[in-house]
Amino acid sequence: MHYLRFLLGSLLLLLSGCAAIIRSEVTAFNRWPDSLTTQSFGFITDQASPQSLENRRYAELISAELQKLGMHEVAPSEAPQLLIDFKASVASREMRVIETVLVDSWYGTPWYGPGFYYPYSSWPGFGPSLYGPGWSGRPAVQRVERRYAVFNHELKLTITDAITKQSLYEGTVRSENKESNPTKIMPYLVSSLFVEFPGKNGVPQRIELKVTN
Repeated sequence: MHYLRFLLGSLLLLLSGCAAIIRSEVTAFNRWPDSLTTQSFGFITDQASPQSLENRRYAELISAELQKLGMHEVAPSEAPQLLIDFKASVASREMRVIETVLVDSWYGTPWYGPGFYYPYSSWPGFGPSLYGPGWSGRPAVQRVERRYAVFNHELKLTITDAITKQSLYEGTVRSENKESNPTKIMPYLVSSLFVEFPGKNGVPQRIELKVTN
């Protein structure tokens, strides 16, 4: 039992040293000619409802990715060739998991509480013959219920021709994880949208990005 706990502890240390991964799914529909890579763009704004500071930050992330493609953002007073619109959202749901765990055979007795381990049960001369039934240290199986919240982060991006008003790109990226703060996830959602931009029409793509912070 002591050896098993040592192995589990080593595994936890190993996993803690691994880089975290943000997994997402991207689905896009587009009519994107190559000539658009040199176009100018601007974000759709609602004069009656000014853009929040949070959304401005998301707009900066999207703008940086579009500029990597060769496009350039125009000032609000200028007329862009492409109009950019986006919507970010997050929703939560509760997960219920039944886990099977190993516990000592004397776990929960009046003398020994959670986490207690009697290290001498495996030594020569110790064990059942000395301590009697229930003192062998053999692991027992116990089913434990665990509840936790997961968060569904979503970003929708639309690019429209400013003159014809035709939609040229409609992309949606979703990611489910335990992070409740959308500002920590949004950079990875934006990057995921542009990993294979503009992507294949209607074909979901699974994207994995390492957390860099």
